[in-house]
Amino acid sequence: MTNLKVGIYCRLSEEDKNKQFETDDSGSIQNQKSMLIQYALEQGWEIYRIYSDDDYTGADRNRPEFKKLLSDAEHRNIDIVLCKAQSRFTRELELVEKYIHGLFPIWGVRFVSIVDNADTANKGNKKSRQINGLVNEWYLEDMSENIKSVLKNRRENGLHIGAFALYGYKKDPEQKGHLIVDEEAAEIVREVFTLFSRGYGKTAIARMLNDRGIPNPTEYKRLHGLRYQQPKKKQSTLWKYFAISNMLCNEIYIGNMVQGKYGSVSYKTKQNRPRPKDQWYVVEGTHEPIIDRELWDKVQALIAERAKPFVTGEIGLFARKARCVNCGYTMRSNKLADGRRYLYCSNRHVSKDACEGSFISVARLEQAVIGEINRLSGEYLDKDELEEKVEFHNHLTEQKRRLEKEITAYQKKAGEYARCIRELYLDKVKSIISEQEYMEFSRDFSAEKERFEKLVMEAEIQLAGIAEKMQTGDNRRQLIEQYTNLEKLDRETVDKLIDHISVGKRIPGTRNVPIEIHWNF
Repeated sequence: MTNLKVGIYCRLSEEDKNKQFETDDSGSIQNQKSMLIQYALEQGWEIYRIYSDDDYTGADRNRPEFKKLLSDAEHRNIDIVLCKAQSRFTRELELVEKYIHGLFPIWGVRFVSIVDNADTANKGNKKSRQINGLVNEWYLEDMSENIKSVLKNRRENGLHIGAFALYGYKKDPEQKGHLIVDEEAAEIVREVFTLFSRGYGKTAIARMLNDRGIPNPTEYKRLHGLRYQQPKKKQSTLWKYFAISNMLCNEIYIGNMVQGKYGSVSYKTKQNRPRPKDQWYVVEGTHEPIIDRELWDKVQALIAERAKPFVTGEIGLFARKARCVNCGYTMRSNKLADGRRYLYCSNRHVSKDACEGSFISVARLEQAVIGEINRLSGEYLDKDELEEKVEFHNHLTEQKRRLEKEITAYQKKAGEYARCIRELYLDKVKSIISEQEYMEFSRDFSAEKERFEKLVMEAEIQLAGIAEKMQTGDNRRQLIEQYTNLEKLDRETVDKLIDHISVGKRIPGTRNVPIEIHWNF
């Protein structure tokens, strides 16, 4: 008989002080390994692999070795999962039911934990395993509340609890929770505030820093070996508009500790949500300021003065339609003193090397688009031929097909949220989630369900209108007539006909700006 293959799983949630190097396993992990290896050998099992997650909580579903263990179990590479205790595998009752009592038996995998005598080969101790799972779930919830209480207290006392210090500061190695000035970065912060107070714009300031080769905050921390948030994908080392904008509004630079801008949804997930400003924790005078109060007040007054409310309610003719052909950025609109509007690539102002830059007046682009539309329609002298060859994006048949697909998708989503609400109630009954969590999630799920039901209703009304039009005859001729011999564009026409427009840089020695129109038909 072939020896049974065992996957040994170890986990520790806190760093062991005996570690000499970050890559070393903690002493507790080593003890777990020794105990489990000895047990496996005594049982005559063949050790397939040892999976070790150090410094991970039992509620973390993305533990790298834990995921490898599950993958090997699913692919029948192992026959047994062996742990010191069930809590080392998971502290969530949901995962106990999903894997230990659900998928492991289907995959033919036995689960064994030594300390609490959990063994799926013993049918009589299933209730014991479920009780262990419930106790571990309570432990997680209590621990979460305790951690929240500790963090709340530290925030209220103005102690910094973040993993990363704000650009311009470093964590004080002598005093936990205290920030000290990083003078090299602080000089750049002072320069940014000073330049803005003298009338320089945020994009102009970013360009000045980039032209001098000053690394942005993330790149600065990387170069100096400081802790920083790892980007999900490779990012530019250049300063951008929003980095300057966020800096100018951050009270930490005047010595006030501001924390709690985001809060977790639940202890079962790492997802965070923005919190209202009145729920932030703001404690004044917790550390040395980089910016004095006079300069701060001047900058805030300038920001408030420049923040012009959008009161016209109008959308630009080519808003979100014009793109720079060089870098792909959506072009921004601006207005000259004489009232003329133009489109430009804002990326060209960030750095000399960021983009060559595209630029065109709205009036010139409008005439170019009108000319192209009239040229296309002029190719078809026979309107009947034009009817046959041109199929517009909003053709009735296409609209009907699209709406029917949308209705099906919306109905499916509404059904999914209805099912989630039912399952959520069962979780509450089983005490998997608390009453408060049930109310919060139920409210969110119900709102989403109602939203999709409303979308279904609106789409069905549109579908009925299309069906009525189709009974009276196809309206292609009317659409074609509407878009021939144009003299002026409006936003509705641009939306219907154009997906986007690629705009290049003016050809030297001429007034010609190359454009490429991407149509919706």
